[in-house]
Amino acid sequence: MSGPLRLVPDEAGPEWAEQTMQLRTLPRQRRRPAPPEPADDGLDLSADPIDALAERLADVCADAVHPYEIAAFLESDGLTDEQAALNYGRPDSFTLAEELFTKVARRYPGPSAEFANPWRADPWRCVVRGLVFALPGLGYLLGANLFAVDRMRFGLPSGMVALSVATLASWSWNQALAHRSYAWLGRGRRRAAGRCLAIGAPAGALVAAVSAYVVGGPLSSLLFAAGQSGYLAAATVLLVLGREKSLLVALAPSALGAGVVLAVDVPQVVRTCVLLATLALALALAVREVVRCLRSEQDATVLRLPLSKEIPQGLFGLAVGTLTLIAGLGTTIHQAVDGGVRATDAAAPTGPAMVALTLSLGLAEWLLFRYRAMAVAALRTSHTPGQFVRRTGGVLLGCLLTYLTTVAALDAAATVLWPGAPNLGTVQLGALLVLGGALWLALLLNAFGHSWSTALICLAAAIAECAGLLAGADPTLLQLMGCGAAALVLTSIAGPALGRTTKHR
Repeated sequence: MSGPLRLVPDEAGPEWAEQTMQLRTLPRQRRRPAPPEPADDGLDLSADPIDALAERLADVCADAVHPYEIAAFLESDGLTDEQAALNYGRPDSFTLAEELFTKVARRYPGPSAEFANPWRADPWRCVVRGLVFALPGLGYLLGANLFAVDRMRFGLPSGMVALSVATLASWSWNQALAHRSYAWLGRGRRRAAGRCLAIGAPAGALVAAVSAYVVGGPLSSLLFAAGQSGYLAAATVLLVLGREKSLLVALAPSALGAGVVLAVDVPQVVRTCVLLATLALALALAVREVVRCLRSEQDATVLRLPLSKEIPQGLFGLAVGTLTLIAGLGTTIHQAVDGGVRATDAAAPTGPAMVALTLSLGLAEWLLFRYRAMAVAALRTSHTPGQFVRRTGGVLLGCLLTYLTTVAALDAAATVLWPGAPNLGTVQLGALLVLGGALWLALLLNAFGHSWSTALICLAAAIAECAGLLAGADPTLLQLMGCGAAALVLTSIAGPALGRTTKHR
């Protein structure tokens, strides 16, 4: 993929950052509940002040599925346990919330045009993002002659190992960079996000290029790895700032060039010029967007974000990249470790599978937003916590099945169009689907803040598959067991965690 999926919703406009910071499923925050006014001599002094509070918060209490929702609202308004005891005679805000929940009758509003879909996502925009995730693969077709096929390392042409290491370094770094940049944008700090991208993107490209140089290979392949690192850095900038169409423009020369290469034989000099045109366009467009961010209004207050929060994001990017590379190159490496079969001696069905997986990333992102939108709708129509859990569980299962069905259909279509590609067997198709399911569940949990758990689970699966691959185990079975176990663990976490109403407020 050419860049990590975004973790927060955005509309790529200057005003969306403030909108993401507002709770769109709650009414506008009311002022802190004031203590009841002293009663006149002619009134009943024994009236419970909670009655006035229940009347004031009638809409919030009537819409609540659980008393904890009311407690969260009270605490967000600044009501402390001491104030609950002093003003309302209850020991804490939770007891007060339980009484309010009991006192006010349920009045669920159901879905509405304003609240049913706060996580809006443009389907066509997700289609474009799917294309920009998949089209960079055409660069390998244009640069295939840059790798020395007469010298092999681990069953791969010399230089491919260095390119793989650079790819993993870029994915890991750019995932953390994108998460940090989104964190700044979510707080309305567009200038800080631009500064983060201006420093982090070139640094990540440098780290990836140096990693390839350390591994070693032909000069042409090392230059290709450096160019790829620069492109991935520029793509991260454009994707974070919502400029998918600009990235699509940058990819146009490579797409057209790859089409010509498939039809006629083109000299390597021409192929290299096409690759350099894509790289130059991507870098120029990324620089333009960063400069626009740096020219934004100066932030009024100083805010610091801890770097420690990016560690799990970097590990997550590394794990996802490793699992994807094993799915694509595992068969070739296994043949080299097991008996020295060259990469060109046997056809493997991994090419169409990788095309299907990358093309499906646009749909994966749309389904993430769709799940969150339908979960919010379920929150407003469920009458009990149990009913909410069942509805969100059904939504989760439906989104996952939709994604896996699409991956299988895309693989079938890519196999038909790929010259000489063998059909996926049952085991290979199962391995592809458990990989896709594990990645989608990991992205979903990561978007809900479960960054450490998803990173460690995916990293454990990647390490286990690497160890088994180097020991000579069958890569398809390794992927089936490793990604299958990860998918099961992620599912066991997603069910209870995402069934809590507070996760969707």
